[in-house]
Amino acid sequence: MPIEVDVAVLGGGPGGYTAAIRAAQAGRSVVIIEKDKLGGTCLHRGCIPSKSLLRSAEVYSTVRNAASYGVSVPEEGVSVAWDGVMSRKGAIVDQLHRGLQALMKQHRIQVVHGSGRIIGPSIFSPRSGAIAVELPDGESETVVPRNVIIATGSRPRRLEGLPYDEVNVVTSDEALEWPTLPSSVIIVGGGVIGVEWASLLSDFGAKVILVETADRLVPSEDKEISAELAKSLKKRGVEIHTGVKLLPSSCQAEGNQVKVDIEKAGGVVPLSAERMLVSVGRQGNVENQGFENTDVKTEKGFVKVNPKTLQTGEPHIYAIGDCIGGIQLAHAAMHEAAVAVDHLLGRAQAASRSADRDIPRCIYSRPEAAAIGWSEEEAASQGIETKTAKIPLRILGKALVYGEAEGFAKVIADKRTGDLLGVHLVGAHATDLIAEASLAKLLDAVPWEIASAIHPHPTLSEALQEVMAALDGGASHG
Repeated sequence: MPIEVDVAVLGGGPGGYTAAIRAAQAGRSVVIIEKDKLGGTCLHRGCIPSKSLLRSAEVYSTVRNAASYGVSVPEEGVSVAWDGVMSRKGAIVDQLHRGLQALMKQHRIQVVHGSGRIIGPSIFSPRSGAIAVELPDGESETVVPRNVIIATGSRPRRLEGLPYDEVNVVTSDEALEWPTLPSSVIIVGGGVIGVEWASLLSDFGAKVILVETADRLVPSEDKEISAELAKSLKKRGVEIHTGVKLLPSSCQAEGNQVKVDIEKAGGVVPLSAERMLVSVGRQGNVENQGFENTDVKTEKGFVKVNPKTLQTGEPHIYAIGDCIGGIQLAHAAMHEAAVAVDHLLGRAQAASRSADRDIPRCIYSRPEAAAIGWSEEEAASQGIETKTAKIPLRILGKALVYGEAEGFAKVIADKRTGDLLGVHLVGAHATDLIAEASLAKLLDAVPWEIASAIHPHPTLSEALQEVMAALDGGASHG
């Protein structure tokens, strides 16, 4: 007998399980169809495991520099226990995975493990949207829902012509399972993932060569964020090549060495390292999902949706998360889950999907970086005249006490209206501090209001107060 439910969620990542829980909390019967493990890329191959590695690298770097805090540590007694680093990562992932499984039971959400494909009208349903699930044991199951939420996620994009082998030439998925810490790595791609890996590997003591085709790192962010991150990485010995072209056909992986050529002004430059990590973006998981049996359409490799309601070409089928493109972040997928579920529930106050610029963006390197809203260049492209302020974190007592004084806080406002347009942070705990700016954007707060809010001293949160006050010449330490 088919499983009949109110809502079927295709994919159990952050967007999928958030949608399932929200629908279940509203009293709807829900099934999640997941071919791997609950938690998706974020929990098993992305956010959580990579941040665990970053934290271990940060601790190692701090211990190695303990003398700057007045703490004596014998240098010969400090080393990286890679097995321990990986074991800690695995334990964190396992704990969170068990928590998700418990949440599914708590909310009476049925989880069907298998590969699902949407089918057209059939004996099970007069309209498309039923899902045929191929189970691991070769058997099949059919789920017949009133509504479908597609949350199939994404995967690392691969460059054609490279000899991927899961150890020496890899994407970030395989790098998270490296059996040993490499002594040197070529990282292809200087976006968020590339910069994070460059940071953690250099902190672990590896020689890192970072290659980016654009003229700067993290080209989607403010130029000053790019410059600050590049400065920090170079200071730690990372070799950075921007504005270059990788020549995949030249790549050779033999023994413990990967060789590849890059083309830059002046000619071809050969590079070599023990391993290569390719981080050149992600592509939506839209193949073999059965969309051809429906009016669900794809565009440029992603599911096409109504940007306000997240409905596809089939009104009862929604799509959320990485598979719809745009900003591909777990918290964006969670937000989209709420929008889609509220709409299908018919809630009068249902919100629409936020614009990408109003979703916080975080880089968990050392130092961290975070941003929300527009950069100066983006605002100018919209014909908006801006005013900006920027303060260095070294003016804050807490930054000096913490021992991480590099970085800055920058704010961009509309010169005519005073409206807050963008906040850009680089420094310790920037990814936590950006939450205040996100709340300010939601409440439509203007800079002077944020500056007027009492911020505790000494804290890093004073950076927001100071930079907002500096916009009108009122900073206490500027």
